[in-house]
Amino acid sequence: MFNKVYFSVVVFLFGLVVGSFDNVAIYRIPEGKSLWAPRSFCPKCGTTIAWYDNIPMVSYLLLRGRCRHCSESISWRYPLVELVSGLLFLAVFAKVDFQWTAEFLPYLFMVTVLIIVSAIDLQRQIIPNKVMYPSIVVALAAMGIVSLVRGDYHIVVDSLIGFAVIAIPWALLALVFPRGFGMGDAKLAAFTGTILGWRSELVGFFIGIALGAVIGVILMAAGKKGRKSRIPFGPFLAAGALIALFWGQTIWDAYLGLF
Repeated sequence: MFNKVYFSVVVFLFGLVVGSFDNVAIYRIPEGKSLWAPRSFCPKCGTTIAWYDNIPMVSYLLLRGRCRHCSESISWRYPLVELVSGLLFLAVFAKVDFQWTAEFLPYLFMVTVLIIVSAIDLQRQIIPNKVMYPSIVVALAAMGIVSLVRGDYHIVVDSLIGFAVIAIPWALLALVFPRGFGMGDAKLAAFTGTILGWRSELVGFFIGIALGAVIGVILMAAGKKGRKSRIPFGPFLAAGALIALFWGQTIWDAYLGLF
């Protein structure tokens, strides 16, 4: 029991730290800046942030959401991303029954990528190739390793079908109807499908579609969006993928039980 609690705290804190990196990626990747240099700085005054002002969540609270040097407000996105990352890392650890399983790291990697691309897509309405291409390669390699560790070739077959099942049809639609379908969404589907497998990928995709439709209707009813307004779809695909990560197989089995 002690070990479970101890490692849960470690995983949560690790998630907070990765969330801090996520914030760097969310800000720098669309700007074409390096993730590694220079050190973290205030986007308002450009002052390098000291280590004690860069502790995930804690520093934001101690500084009351303002830069120590210029007193400009710090976006609430920073602690939110850190907290979401920590909670999702903890949820993934619970999913694998608090064990260091072969799937644990690929799941954490998926969560991290989804946080980054969702935030970027919300802000810029793009899903950067700089994120997706390396992520897809890493996902394919990771699930190949999982398949070898488990001694089950069905895992890698499931991943390859998951890679293609939504991504290929979506990419074809994006080529034919570029204004209605984003190629970035196809790449995101290829990434999530590789890690989730084709059954959970289908579940996550249709959940994402449903979430997008509901939110779209709400925004139009509120006058925030028009019928022809562009709404970033990446965050909905990401939300669907996360739901599928935790409950995809259960939802799939329940659906099949209807027939």
